[in-house]
Amino acid sequence: MTRVARRARLFLFSALSSGLALLPAAAQQSGPAPEAAPAERPAGAVLPAGGDWPYWGGDADATRFSSLGQITPENVSRLEKVWEYRTGDLPTGNAENKYAAETTPIKVGDSLYLCSAKNILIALDAATGEERWRHDPQVSNDAIPYSASCRGVSYFAVPDAAPDAPCATRIIEGTLDARLIAVDARTGQLCADFGANGEVDLWAGIGERVPGWYAVTAPPAIVRGVVVTGAQVKDGQAENAPSGVIRGYDAVTGALVWAWDLAEPTRRGAPPEGETYTRGTPNMWTTASFDEELGLVFLPLGNSSVDYWGGNRSEAEKAYSTSLVALDAATGTERWRFQTVHYDVWDYDLGSQATLVDLPREGGESVPAIVLPSKQGDIFVLDRRTGESLFPVEEVEVPGGGVEPDRLSKTQPVSRYHSLLFPRLTEADMWGMTPLDQLFCRIQFRQASYDGPYTPPTSERHFIQYPGYNGGSDWGSVAIDPQRGVIVANYNDMPNHNRLIPREEADAMGLKPINEVPPGAQGGANAEGAGDPQAGSPYAIDVNAGWRVPFTGLLCKEPPYGGIRAIELATGKTLWDKPLGTARKNGPFGIPTYLPLTIGTPNNGGSVVTAGGLVFIAAATDDLFRAIDVETGEVVWQDALPAGGQANPIAYEADGREFVLIAPGGHHFMETPVGDSIIAYALPKDEAGEGEGDGGAR
Repeated sequence: MTRVARRARLFLFSALSSGLALLPAAAQQSGPAPEAAPAERPAGAVLPAGGDWPYWGGDADATRFSSLGQITPENVSRLEKVWEYRTGDLPTGNAENKYAAETTPIKVGDSLYLCSAKNILIALDAATGEERWRHDPQVSNDAIPYSASCRGVSYFAVPDAAPDAPCATRIIEGTLDARLIAVDARTGQLCADFGANGEVDLWAGIGERVPGWYAVTAPPAIVRGVVVTGAQVKDGQAENAPSGVIRGYDAVTGALVWAWDLAEPTRRGAPPEGETYTRGTPNMWTTASFDEELGLVFLPLGNSSVDYWGGNRSEAEKAYSTSLVALDAATGTERWRFQTVHYDVWDYDLGSQATLVDLPREGGESVPAIVLPSKQGDIFVLDRRTGESLFPVEEVEVPGGGVEPDRLSKTQPVSRYHSLLFPRLTEADMWGMTPLDQLFCRIQFRQASYDGPYTPPTSERHFIQYPGYNGGSDWGSVAIDPQRGVIVANYNDMPNHNRLIPREEADAMGLKPINEVPPGAQGGANAEGAGDPQAGSPYAIDVNAGWRVPFTGLLCKEPPYGGIRAIELATGKTLWDKPLGTARKNGPFGIPTYLPLTIGTPNNGGSVVTAGGLVFIAAATDDLFRAIDVETGEVVWQDALPAGGQANPIAYEADGREFVLIAPGGHHFMETPVGDSIIAYALPKDEAGEGEGDGGAR
């Protein structure tokens, strides 16, 4: 079936789906009425946190909170590195300038489980860092999309299995070459009962295999015995991109339980022979969260292909793009959805994992809520049972014009709970190390199209996108201290300087999509969106991410370029706000200044907050790992890392000691050094018993 024919049929989706543009805004948030989950998939027990870190987000609520309190602002100065492990996974050949591991291990029992940049599964002794086993799935360099990244793995205990049975407990990961792999958590051996000898081919139903176009970089969510995964679809390539289908697989057998193809709402299985899941639909490249009791999995969706032009989008794509969608984890049935950007032509994917909280309300009651950060800076707080916002969301008028004046939404939703958005730029915000580059930036500002947030894309001149596609908040997500009632959110504060490239000009430049070039020929050092072909649309796109000066490499906007903020959970009120990152590893022409000046650098990765009163975070481009007093925002400890700290840290207990761990793998987009270390910190053994211990494990 042709793309045009599919789109004609998909227009009928508006008669089948709840919401869409034909219904009032409030009605657009709700899906079909809930159904009871099948009896064979009842709610199971969630893994206890506290001494462990059993999920990518810390606990089953994805709070990135540790109830350990041994390390405090008073004793953190005595924190020391206690072990360092090297994965051995470093770039070679055509993988050079393509590594950004972004790895966050999990900890269950006395073991740590992690994946390397190219999906090598590894188990370590949590107390000593000694390797227990490894499994190398032999991922090819050609499979690397933008980056070799594996953010994490998931743990599953088979109900009623004998403790010594093979794969009674298992580690499951998705790979860059689109496989779902399950290994025995004790031995690292492939689980023979899962898929075909431990592997499921995620290319099934996707279409032509094009290495690097369809990849899994996030850990799957496992809820009610179903492994739920999406995939990263490389941006900017072609309108006829692989599908954004979300699929659920049985965690024991690997069998497909359901598929959610948003443009085929009545179909739950694989597509008929010879067909594919609907191509070009919004995908989920980041990490889902879930509620085991409600049986819901929460999917932060990205954009349709292509990002910066929407004229070919179906009504279904318009309705679901850049939305949080709740599905019944047992059946794949939609429960509700909440859209954060209408007709998104700014690549404002929902990159953050949403966090579950019990939100305090007046009268001492609480509401089961979900906290959703966004790239455009808004933080939304929803009732996770229904998707209804618990705080006002206002539709505000936004600029019109650009190349699609009749299609753009005239309004966009703005959260009145909290926003990381900053005041609109002015020419006075243009900055430089010298008067020459400041003048260059001011000239570019005057020549560009800019009318505040949601300035429409243009082709006859550049347009300014502020914030850029890195946020606001991105995949590192927020951390929430439920004991203190505090959200900790790090963020970027950078514009992009973009231009749509007319097709004739793009063809003359030789811009071709990934399926028309040799494997491994695209991707690499250039930031996402720098000369992307957007085949099938009238325009390619050129994105100057961060709006950098070509002759110095510095950014046009004055610092700070990133920060970290504490927010009162109950009200959305800012408690403190600080720049994050120093100039020590940053400077003109890529030469580090080594100045310890706090300027607020771009950052990638999130934090962990502990009951001991500390926020641990790296993320910034100065290669420092910090501890911040959660009450004041002051840095109370730091250590230099051997590579870029673009990864989420964790906290856990082993042998009576609280450990804080980070995997500084570096990041080629962020231009930080690439490494393969896993580093654990703790107080000296003779002081480990002096703290408050576990502040209350779940």
